[in-house]
Formats: sequence, C-alpha cells, structure tokens
Amino acid sequence: MAQATFSVRMDDNLKKQFDSLCQDFGMNASTAINVFARAVVRQRRIPFEIASSNSDITREGAMSAFQALRSQAKENGLQDMSLDDINEEIRLARAEENA
Repeated sequence: MAQATFSVRMDDNLKKQFDSLCQDFGMNASTAINVFARAVVRQRRIPFEIASSNSDITREGAMSAFQALRSQAKENGLQDMSLDDINEEIRLARAEENA
C-alpha cells in the first residue's frame, strides 16, 4: 500500500497535550490520526469520541464502557467481527505506524 504524508499545523502546546493523551491511549499521534481517518471513511461521519479520565478505572466503569462499545459496534454493523478481523485491524494500524 502506498504511503502519503499528511501535515497538520497546530499550536505547540496543543500538540504536546495530544501526544501525551495518545501515549495514555497506547499509541502515537500518527496511529491516532490513522484510526480516526479509517473510521471516518468507513462510517462516513465522525464516529467516536476518545476520552481520557483522570479518575481510577472501576469495574463498573469498565463494564459500562464495554457495553457502550458493543452498542456502537452493533450500530455500525461490526458486531460479527471475528478475532482474526480485529487482529488484522490492529496489524494494519501497527504497519501504518511503523511505515
């Protein structure tokens, strides 16, 4: 797959904050932008919100988030993705990150 460079100008402080949040999510800024772009193209809308909480994660909060993700997957016709499909999405994101 051919790769293209995408340049974005933003306030230095905003970039530092974005990089820090991406790190909290376990990815770099490039991967976050690629995940976002794939979802926008696939769903033809801004499809999700990524948020970082300063509070401790609770079992109840995690289960609530999981249920919300299940509902969103069903809305988007993705509830039948196999583990292989999910792993392929992860592989593609990582390949883009390393390119």
